Amino acid sequence: MVCLLCGQRRARRACPALGKQICAICCGTKRLVEIQRPGDCAYLASAREHPPAVVLRQQQRDAELVTQFIRELSDRQSQLFLLLSAFILDYQPPEWQPIVDDDVAEAAAALASTFETASRGVIYEHRPASLPAERLMAALKPLIVEAGKNGGTAFERDAAVVLRRIEEAARAARKDDPGNRRAMIERIGRVLEKPEDGGVPVRDERPRLILP
Repeated sequence: MVCLLCGQRRARRACPALGKQICAICCGTKRLVEIQRPGDCAYLASAREHPPAVVLRQQQRDAELVTQFIRELSDRQSQLFLLLSAFILDYQPPEWQPIVDDDVAEAAAALASTFETASRGVIYEHRPASLPAERLMAALKPLIVEAGKNGGTAFERDAAVVLRRIEEAARAARKDDPGNRRAMIERIGRVLEKPEDGGVPVRDERPRLILP
């Protein structure tokens, strides 16, 4: 029997999503890309339990780079870093154009400046240069304000520190992988994101709003 997808190789694997036999190569390369696999797929479960070495190296590298920017943060700052990272990962801009790392860096930098001046008793709204970054900043600010309710100047300083770390992470990822304009966003996604097929997430749950 010939593979339903490529029409070239022998079909040796039963695909529960398609209800057909497909070849091993199409199963491995098109799983969760062109084929939305159900959670009971034996090959998908095996791939998760025994990922190839290149995937393990990528996972380790992602975790190390994210940990690098959380290092030396307090518990509250670390929670806020993860909260904002998860929000950025899920953020859908009004124009439906995906944001890039430069937008994240600009938005984080402008918000950090705003909270830095606020912690010194000066109320001034710093603004990023690009419209996508400004929209992201406008979406991030209420989340931070809600998370730091009644936190006062101390929380404003914490927020500024965390936003600077996010800015640094975005710029570092861009420098590390100049050909990928979403390197930092994708890296955060691999560390925090739930699987696309609705399976078990990498982490048990996304960070919730923290208390100051």
